[in-house]
Amino acid sequence: MSNFTEIDVSRLDDNFFTRIGKEWMLITAGNKDSFNTMTASWGGTGFLWNKNISITFIRPSRYTYNFVDHNEYYTLSFFGGKMKEELTFCGRNSGRDVDKIKETGLVPVFDEKAPYFEQADLVLVCKKLYKQPMNRESFVDKELAESIYPDGAYHHTFIGEIVKVLKKA
Repeated sequence: MSNFTEIDVSRLDDNFFTRIGKEWMLITAGNKDSFNTMTASWGGTGFLWNKNISITFIRPSRYTYNFVDHNEYYTLSFFGGKMKEELTFCGRNSGRDVDKIKETGLVPVFDEKAPYFEQADLVLVCKKLYKQPMNRESFVDKELAESIYPDGAYHHTFIGEIVKVLKKA
């Protein structure tokens, strides 16, 4: 079945600036009957509310948004800089219109909480704790808001507790 080993989150020594910003990740939520995934290059990890957390940003217009919004758990799958073509495809195409799994050859693994992908080398399983829509008024740097969101289509921020870490064996 799966070639992953569960490790304690305290053993993570990954550089998430690189993992997220340069190598990208897939945010995935749902179950075996219905799920979706999307590529993200914004986000982070940290410690908040006495918990190890992930922070993800998803626009409500994205198909994956509803899956994350309506499920208690989501996963972040990392591929170590590999599979850029597949991740590009998952970022440019909507699961409303195309079967991303069929088109990319990604192999879903169905955890009891949320799906992730066999090709990943690291997976964070996250329990949703908090959701907050971004808005122009909250930006201290108004020029940043205008340059990133000229159409006002702001992301929503999701904070999740990292409840399980899976590393490729």
